[in-house]
Amino acid sequence: MQKIRRSKNMKFEDIPWKKIRTETETFIVFEDAFPVTKDHLLFVPKEDTHDCLATCYTCAYLTGKYWVDMGYCDSFNIGQNIGKEAGQTVVWPHIHFIPRRKGDMEDPRGGVRHVIPEKGNYKL
Repeated sequence: MQKIRRSKNMKFEDIPWKKIRTETETFIVFEDAFPVTKDHLLFVPKEDTHDCLATCYTCAYLTGKYWVDMGYCDSFNIGQNIGKEAGQTVVWPHIHFIPRRKGDMEDPRGGVRHVIPEKGNYKL
């Protein structure tokens, strides 16, 4: 069985993202270099610890709730790719925050299930 490559092979200083949206003591929010939607963000912990990653997730969620409440987006997806087979290309933990807007996809039902083509629509 192949093990997931851990970030111990990569240092925070080696992450490829450059466009900073905001920074805190424990994480930085970057603009995604290949955004799925407008304002696709990455919440990136400065340390590879559960607590830092949990803080990133919480802040991504609260950002989404705030943006929906303010009318900046209609909904949002939060996700993480962990391991090569899941699509992870940068081996440092990070949370994707993807704002969703009415009409950005013909039929959004299935949400994150669309990571496997033809599996998103389970109502066929």
